[in-house]
Amino acid sequence: MTEYHINLPLTDEQVKKFKVGDILYVSGNVFTARDEAHHTMLTKKVPFDPSNMALYHCGPLMNKNKTGWEVVSAGPTTSSRMEIFEDRFLKKFNVKLIIGKGGMGKNTQKALQKYISIYVSYTGGAGALAADKVERVIDVFWLDELGMPEAVWLFRVKEYGPLIVSMDAHGNSIYDKVNKVK
Repeated sequence: MTEYHINLPLTDEQVKKFKVGDILYVSGNVFTARDEAHHTMLTKKVPFDPSNMALYHCGPLMNKNKTGWEVVSAGPTTSSRMEIFEDRFLKKFNVKLIIGKGGMGKNTQKALQKYISIYVSYTGGAGALAADKVERVIDVFWLDELGMPEAVWLFRVKEYGPLIVSMDAHGNSIYDKVNKVK
């Protein structure tokens, strides 16, 4: 297990060095996408470049004030719901880092290898702590159509973590190891 403090975007070479069990702290731009956001991004023109950001399975709680949006809570949502989209999402957007909770399935595991990406886990129930790592809200897309938790939010984060590499670009998954123990 190695600890890394990384800046986005990531290169294929960087992604390949991460192994299951490594701990990451991430700085850079991330975008949120839950079920409906995945569907929307796969079927509509996307007004930003996801390939330079991390994908975060998150439906944040936001507050709008005089100066703009602030993040109240930004904990991860259950990633397995995005399994039906993730292989196509990785192919289309070339995202190198996915942040979520609870793991992903075999299709995503294969896609992580094929497109050189990793899946990292953040602790569930720590949404307020996660919100503290958001330096600013960059933008929001499809808010009116999808609502606050399903909209795509762009955040600038600093030292976001700890994130545990749960599925790496070499086909390894911490969840495979856990399931074998059962």
